[in-house]
Amino acid sequence: MKDILAEITAHKVKEVAERKKVRSVEELQRSAAFSRDALSLRSFLKQPHRTGIIAEFKRKSPSKGIINDTAAVQEVTAAYARNGASGLSVLTDQQFFGGSMDDLQQARAVNNIPILRKDFVIDEYQVVEAKAIGADVVLLIAECLTAEEVKHLAAFAHNLGLEVLLEVHSGDQLEKITPHTHLIGINNRNLKTFQVDIHRSMELLKQIPAEYSKVAESGMDDPATIVTLKQAGFDGFLIGEHFMKAEDPGNAFEQFSRSLKEKLAQL
Repeated sequence: MKDILAEITAHKVKEVAERKKVRSVEELQRSAAFSRDALSLRSFLKQPHRTGIIAEFKRKSPSKGIINDTAAVQEVTAAYARNGASGLSVLTDQQFFGGSMDDLQQARAVNNIPILRKDFVIDEYQVVEAKAIGADVVLLIAECLTAEEVKHLAAFAHNLGLEVLLEVHSGDQLEKITPHTHLIGINNRNLKTFQVDIHRSMELLKQIPAEYSKVAESGMDDPATIVTLKQAGFDGFLIGEHFMKAEDPGNAFEQFSRSLKEKLAQL
């Protein structure tokens, strides 16, 4: 997966350079969405009537291939929001994940909960784009950025009024946390072996300062796992594949959400 990550990052450098030629920063700043106040994912994760789930819209991935290429983004994301999602995650990478910025704009048009732009952010330009298309949160992946790059991009996003989700995979990446990384995502999937281990995530969780919101990512397909992670101290749960591989992702989310609420009520 590290090779895939390197391949994606290398492609992203070229892709961003091309996009800069098409739309200037000034043009992006003139978009209607650029002036809207971003919603706080941290706040939404703490709302008791919501599930804490950041529900993802994803068509394909480099490791799994096509997951769902027939689902309609507005229909699916509206169903997620209606059934208690705390936030949405929308893939905007086209080459490797089949997403687009239009997907995020469509999701924004019909939803009033926070939206994470899920992409491989390596440049300020992508942060400006995120704001211009209506995102509230940007993802920074510690694995493909230096500590200095994380610090710079997080501060840049924060100054635009966006929140930052920093994704980490190992203890040594925790040193890349900055005051402007509002949420810390711990990927349960080992990027080298693809193995999912939520217990490893819980060990990592203990090392993260209390003031940051913690988000578990990957490999959660059972409401009981969410209960375990919630009790351990996680605030958010990024889930996409489990819902997207269903014929009706919105309905799959509704059933999962109902089961989760029942389990939490029993505590």
